[in-house]
Amino acid sequence: MPAFLARTTRPAVLALLLAAGAAQAQEAPSSPKLAPGFTARPAASRLVIVAPDMELYSISAGGLVEPRADWTEQAQKNLAAALARESGRLGVNTSQLTAAQMDDFSEVAALHRAVASAISIHHFGNLKLPTKSDRLDWSLGEAVAPLKAKTGADYALFTYLRDSYASTERKLTMLGMALVGAFMPGGEQRGYASLVDLNTGRVVWFSGLDRMWGDLRDGGAATETVEALLKGFPGQQ
Repeated sequence: MPAFLARTTRPAVLALLLAAGAAQAQEAPSSPKLAPGFTARPAASRLVIVAPDMELYSISAGGLVEPRADWTEQAQKNLAAALARESGRLGVNTSQLTAAQMDDFSEVAALHRAVASAISIHHFGNLKLPTKSDRLDWSLGEAVAPLKAKTGADYALFTYLRDSYASTERKLTMLGMALVGAFMPGGEQRGYASLVDLNTGRVVWFSGLDRMWGDLRDGGAATETVEALLKGFPGQQ
Protein backbone atom coordinates (compact mmCIF):
# COMPACT_ATOMS: atom_id res chain seq x y z
CA MET A 1 0.00 0.00 0.00
CA PRO A 2 1.40 3.47 -0.85
CA ALA A 3 2.53 5.46 2.17
CA PHE A 4 0.00 8.26 1.68
CA LEU A 5 -2.87 5.71 1.60
CA ALA A 6 -1.65 4.06 4.77
CA ARG A 7 -1.52 7.46 6.49
CA THR A 8 -5.09 8.33 5.46
CA THR A 9 -6.61 4.87 5.92
CA ARG A 10 -5.46 4.16 9.47
CA PRO A 11 -7.22 7.14 11.07
CA ALA A 12 -10.39 6.33 9.10
CA VAL A 13 -10.35 2.69 10.26
CA LEU A 14 -9.73 3.80 13.83
CA ALA A 15 -12.65 6.21 13.66
CA LEU A 16 -14.93 3.48 12.33
CA LEU A 17 -13.90 1.11 15.12
CA LEU A 18 -14.51 3.76 17.77
CA ALA A 19 -17.91 4.58 16.28
CA ALA A 20 -18.88 0.90 16.23
CA GLY A 21 -17.81 0.49 19.83
CA ALA A 22 -19.82 3.54 20.87
CA ALA A 23 -22.89 2.24 19.06
CA GLN A 24 -22.60 -1.13 20.79
CA ALA A 25 -22.25 0.59 24.16
CA GLN A 26 -25.41 2.61 23.51
CA GLU A 27 -27.36 -0.49 22.48
CA ALA A 28 -26.28 -2.56 25.49
CA PRO A 29 -28.60 -2.42 28.50
CA SER A 30 -27.17 -0.74 31.60
CA SER A 31 -28.07 -3.83 33.65
CA PRO A 32 -29.09 -7.42 32.83
CA LYS A 33 -32.17 -6.73 34.97
CA LEU A 34 -33.37 -3.96 32.64
CA ALA A 35 -34.92 -4.18 29.19
CA PRO A 36 -32.99 -2.39 26.42
CA GLY A 37 -33.65 1.33 26.45
CA PHE A 38 -35.44 1.30 29.82
CA THR A 39 -33.86 3.07 32.78
CA ALA A 40 -36.65 4.52 34.94
CA ARG A 41 -40.40 5.05 35.24
CA PRO A 42 -41.82 8.48 34.39
CA ALA A 43 -42.43 10.61 37.47
CA ALA A 44 -46.20 10.72 37.02
CA SER A 45 -46.60 7.01 36.23
CA ARG A 46 -48.83 4.79 38.35
CA LEU A 47 -47.84 1.40 39.73
CA VAL A 48 -50.10 -1.46 40.81
CA ILE A 49 -48.67 -4.16 43.06
CA VAL A 50 -50.21 -7.49 42.13
CA ALA A 51 -50.90 -9.91 44.99
CA PRO A 52 -47.98 -12.36 45.15
CA ASP A 53 -48.36 -15.68 43.35
CA MET A 54 -47.24 -17.63 46.38
CA GLU A 55 -47.32 -21.06 47.98
CA LEU A 56 -45.55 -22.50 51.01
CA TYR A 57 -44.78 -26.18 51.59
CA SER A 58 -43.69 -28.58 54.30
CA ILE A 59 -41.17 -31.29 53.42
CA SER A 60 -41.81 -34.65 55.10
CA ALA A 61 -39.10 -37.02 56.35
CA GLY A 62 -39.31 -38.93 53.07
CA GLY A 63 -39.08 -35.79 50.97
CA LEU A 64 -42.77 -35.38 50.09
CA VAL A 65 -43.75 -31.76 49.51
CA GLU A 66 -47.09 -30.85 51.08
CA PRO A 67 -48.83 -27.45 50.56
CA ARG A 68 -49.67 -25.54 53.74
CA ALA A 69 -52.60 -23.14 53.25
CA ASP A 70 -52.18 -21.60 56.71
CA TRP A 71 -48.53 -20.78 56.08
CA THR A 72 -49.35 -19.36 52.66
CA GLU A 73 -52.07 -17.11 54.09
CA GLN A 74 -49.70 -15.73 56.70
CA ALA A 75 -46.96 -15.21 54.12
CA GLN A 76 -49.38 -13.29 51.87
CA LYS A 77 -50.07 -10.88 54.73
CA ASN A 78 -46.37 -10.53 55.52
CA LEU A 79 -45.47 -9.81 51.90
CA ALA A 80 -48.26 -7.26 51.49
CA ALA A 81 -47.12 -5.45 54.63
CA ALA A 82 -43.47 -5.53 53.54
CA LEU A 83 -44.34 -4.15 50.09
CA ALA A 84 -46.46 -1.40 51.66
CA ARG A 85 -43.37 -0.25 53.57
CA GLU A 86 -41.38 0.09 50.33
CA SER A 87 -43.02 3.37 49.24
CA GLY A 88 -39.64 5.06 49.01
CA ARG A 89 -38.53 2.53 46.42
CA LEU A 90 -41.86 1.88 44.67
CA GLY A 91 -43.17 5.45 44.65
CA VAL A 92 -46.16 7.10 46.27
CA ASN A 93 -48.53 6.71 43.30
CA THR A 94 -49.01 3.03 44.10
CA SER A 95 -51.96 0.71 44.69
CA GLN A 96 -52.32 -2.98 45.56
CA LEU A 97 -54.48 -5.77 44.16
CA THR A 98 -55.49 -8.36 46.75
CA ALA A 99 -55.45 -12.10 46.15
CA ALA A 100 -59.27 -12.06 45.91
CA GLN A 101 -59.16 -9.31 43.28
CA MET A 102 -56.56 -11.27 41.32
CA ASP A 103 -59.04 -14.13 40.88
CA ASP A 104 -60.34 -12.20 37.85
CA PHE A 105 -56.81 -12.16 36.41
CA SER A 106 -55.72 -15.74 37.03
CA GLU A 107 -54.72 -16.19 33.38
CA VAL A 108 -52.44 -13.16 33.56
CA ALA A 109 -50.83 -14.55 36.73
CA ALA A 110 -50.30 -17.93 35.04
CA LEU A 111 -48.76 -16.23 32.00
CA HIS A 112 -46.40 -14.24 34.19
CA ARG A 113 -45.41 -17.45 35.96
CA ALA A 114 -44.47 -19.04 32.62
CA VAL A 115 -42.64 -15.98 31.27
CA ALA A 116 -40.76 -15.41 34.53
CA SER A 117 -39.62 -19.03 34.55
CA ALA A 118 -38.40 -18.67 30.95
CA ILE A 119 -36.49 -15.47 31.83
CA SER A 120 -34.85 -17.20 34.79
CA ILE A 121 -33.75 -20.12 32.62
CA HIS A 122 -32.86 -18.40 29.36
CA HIS A 123 -31.72 -14.92 30.44
CA PHE A 124 -30.08 -15.48 33.82
CA GLY A 125 -29.48 -19.21 33.52
CA ASN A 126 -27.17 -21.25 31.29
CA LEU A 127 -29.64 -22.00 28.48
CA LYS A 128 -29.20 -18.75 26.56
CA LEU A 129 -31.33 -18.06 23.50
CA PRO A 130 -29.30 -16.77 20.51
CA THR A 131 -32.26 -14.68 19.32
CA LYS A 132 -32.26 -12.66 22.54
CA SER A 133 -28.57 -11.67 22.39
CA ASP A 134 -28.41 -11.46 26.20
CA ARG A 135 -31.15 -8.80 26.20
CA LEU A 136 -34.10 -8.76 28.57
CA ASP A 137 -36.56 -8.97 25.70
CA TRP A 138 -39.76 -10.58 26.98
CA SER A 139 -43.41 -9.61 27.03
CA LEU A 140 -46.82 -10.63 28.37
CA GLY A 141 -48.40 -9.03 25.30
CA GLU A 142 -52.01 -7.91 25.15
CA ALA A 143 -52.95 -10.22 28.03
CA VAL A 144 -52.27 -7.34 30.45
CA ALA A 145 -54.85 -5.01 28.83
CA PRO A 146 -57.69 -6.01 31.23
CA LEU A 147 -55.40 -5.37 34.19
CA LYS A 148 -54.66 -1.86 32.93
CA ALA A 149 -58.36 -1.22 32.29
CA LYS A 150 -59.21 -2.36 35.83
CA THR A 151 -56.50 -0.43 37.68
CA GLY A 152 -55.61 2.49 35.41
CA ALA A 153 -51.96 1.83 36.23
CA ASP A 154 -49.04 2.24 33.84
CA TYR A 155 -46.90 -0.50 35.39
CA ALA A 156 -47.55 -3.66 37.38
CA LEU A 157 -45.21 -5.36 39.83
CA PHE A 158 -45.66 -9.14 39.72
CA THR A 159 -44.08 -11.43 42.31
CA TYR A 160 -43.86 -15.21 42.34
CA LEU A 161 -42.64 -17.05 45.43
CA ARG A 162 -42.34 -20.69 46.44
CA ASP A 163 -40.95 -21.47 49.90
CA SER A 164 -40.48 -24.88 51.52
CA TYR A 165 -39.46 -25.88 55.04
CA ALA A 166 -38.18 -29.13 56.48
CA SER A 167 -40.53 -30.71 59.00
CA THR A 168 -39.22 -31.80 62.38
CA GLU A 169 -39.03 -35.40 61.10
CA ARG A 170 -37.17 -34.19 58.03
CA LYS A 171 -34.65 -32.31 60.17
CA LEU A 172 -33.99 -35.41 62.27
CA THR A 173 -33.49 -37.45 59.11
CA MET A 174 -31.10 -34.79 57.75
CA LEU A 175 -29.11 -34.93 60.99
CA GLY A 176 -28.87 -38.71 60.85
CA MET A 177 -27.69 -38.62 57.24
CA ALA A 178 -25.14 -35.93 58.07
CA LEU A 179 -23.63 -38.17 60.76
CA VAL A 180 -22.81 -40.76 58.11
CA GLY A 181 -21.45 -38.14 55.70
CA ALA A 182 -24.49 -37.85 53.41
CA PHE A 183 -26.17 -34.57 52.46
CA MET A 184 -29.95 -34.24 52.40
CA PRO A 185 -31.39 -30.88 51.36
CA GLY A 186 -33.88 -29.00 53.50
CA GLY A 187 -36.11 -26.16 52.33
CA GLU A 188 -35.63 -23.73 49.48
CA GLN A 189 -36.82 -20.22 48.71
CA ARG A 190 -37.33 -19.40 45.04
CA GLY A 191 -38.95 -16.34 43.59
CA TYR A 192 -39.17 -13.75 40.82
CA ALA A 193 -40.25 -10.12 40.62
CA SER A 194 -41.15 -8.47 37.31
CA LEU A 195 -42.03 -4.91 36.42
CA VAL A 196 -44.37 -4.96 33.44
CA ASP A 197 -45.34 -2.00 31.28
CA LEU A 198 -49.14 -2.30 31.09
CA ASN A 199 -49.26 -0.17 27.95
CA THR A 200 -47.21 -2.67 25.96
CA GLY A 201 -47.00 -5.85 28.06
CA ARG A 202 -43.20 -5.60 28.01
CA VAL A 203 -41.16 -6.86 30.97
CA VAL A 204 -38.90 -3.88 31.66
CA TRP A 205 -37.21 -5.13 34.84
CA PHE A 206 -36.71 -8.56 36.38
CA SER A 207 -35.16 -9.95 39.55
CA GLY A 208 -34.88 -13.47 40.93
CA LEU A 209 -34.04 -15.43 44.09
CA ASP A 210 -32.97 -19.05 44.51
CA ARG A 211 -31.52 -19.85 47.91
CA MET A 212 -31.62 -22.26 50.84
CA TRP A 213 -32.71 -19.79 53.51
CA GLY A 214 -35.50 -17.32 54.30
CA ASP A 215 -38.83 -17.69 56.06
CA LEU A 216 -41.89 -15.95 54.65
CA ARG A 217 -43.91 -16.98 57.69
CA ASP A 218 -41.98 -14.43 59.76
CA GLY A 219 -42.61 -10.72 59.23
CA GLY A 220 -38.98 -9.65 59.59
CA ALA A 221 -37.68 -12.40 57.33
CA ALA A 222 -40.38 -11.59 54.77
CA THR A 223 -39.18 -7.98 54.75
CA GLU A 224 -35.64 -9.18 54.00
CA THR A 225 -36.97 -11.29 51.11
CA VAL A 226 -38.77 -8.28 49.63
CA GLU A 227 -35.63 -6.15 49.95
CA ALA A 228 -33.58 -8.85 48.19
CA LEU A 229 -36.15 -9.20 45.41
CA LEU A 230 -36.44 -5.46 44.85
CA LYS A 231 -32.71 -4.79 44.73
CA GLY A 232 -32.10 -2.56 41.73
CA PHE A 233 -35.80 -1.76 41.26
CA PRO A 234 -36.09 1.20 38.86
CA GLY A 235 -37.25 4.42 40.42
CA GLN A 236 -39.19 7.33 38.94
CA GLN A 237 -37.76 10.37 37.22
